[in-house]
Formats: sequence, structure tokens, C-alpha cells
Amino acid sequence: MKTLVIDNIDSFVYNLVQYAGIQRANPYVVENNLSEDEVDVFAEKATHILISPGPGRPEAAGISNYVIEKYGKIKPTLGVCLGHQCIAQVYGAEITYAPRLMHGKESTIEHFGSLLFKGIPKKFKGARYHSLIVSEANFPEKLKITAQTRDQEIMAIEHAEYPLYGLQFHPESILTQTGMKIMKNFFEIK
Repeated sequence: MKTLVIDNIDSFVYNLVQYAGIQRANPYVVENNLSEDEVDVFAEKATHILISPGPGRPEAAGISNYVIEKYGKIKPTLGVCLGHQCIAQVYGAEITYAPRLMHGKESTIEHFGSLLFKGIPKKFKGARYHSLIVSEANFPEKLKITAQTRDQEIMAIEHAEYPLYGLQFHPESILTQTGMKIMKNFFEIK
């Protein structure tokens, strides 16, 4: 197993890398400023792909959107926070401001079933660090909402056909008690 990690210049990226390493997923990190040809060299060798959190909006996430479009159809791909928003936007969802800033906040999240949430209690606590969110308005049919907060804020999505998953919350944060299990579930997807 080899895992390509796209670094969107975020302090959490190496927490994700550590979680991937614990799962023996052999992570290797590249920054989001590579060219398409450069990232193709790394992506071709990967069995799994992680799109990291980062500042800003999806359109400023460098090579992340290209990787999602090209490889998210054929390789298990997980986007976290900004990576989640990139997946949503690539497939036609709108990204909007969250009703409340959620930086270092814990929320109760309810999932609706997904390979990512296998063995996870239906309701769990998740760490949030974001000011943008995927809007439920005009949500694309190609994507499924797989977890939300009590306020119906989208916390997880997946593609209806491809092994493509997004988490708005941070599984790699100590505030997300089920984070390691979620990551283990991701790396079990073939």
C-alpha cells in the first residue's frame, strides 16, 4: 500500500501522515503546487490518496482538484476539511460560509452509514476547524451526504459510484475520538 498525501499547506497534514503511517499505508507527501505531470508520477504509484486540510477555498487548493478529477474515480481518495470541500466543488456542490466559525470546536456528528463509518457509533464527537462549508442547496445527485451535525451542516460526503470520500471534520484531531478507526476504515477500501 502507498498513500499520496497532497499537502494544502496546513498544520494538520502531518497528523494525517502519522495516522496513515500507523495504518501501514506508507504515506508520501507532495505540496499542492506541483504540475499535473509531476503529480501524475506520484499518483500513478499510489493505492490511496489523501487531500489535506488547508486555508482558503477549493479553487486555491493547487493540484488537489486535478487529482480528485483524475484519480478519485479509480483510487480510494479521502479529502479532509479543504479536501472535502474540493471534492464537493469538483462535483458541482456550492461552498458557502458556515453559520458559525468552527475553529477548534467539537460537535456531535451523526452518520448515515458508509464504509468510512463501519463500526463507528451512529453519533460521535468530531473536531471542526473551518469557516466554509458544503451547502445542501442544489446538492449534486452524484454525491451522497453521509454525516451531518444536529444543525444539518454537512460533515461527510461520498460519491455515488467512485471510492471518493470527504470529511469536513478532522479525523486526525485528538478531539475526534473515532478518528483512527475512520482512517483504518478508509485504508481498508480497495
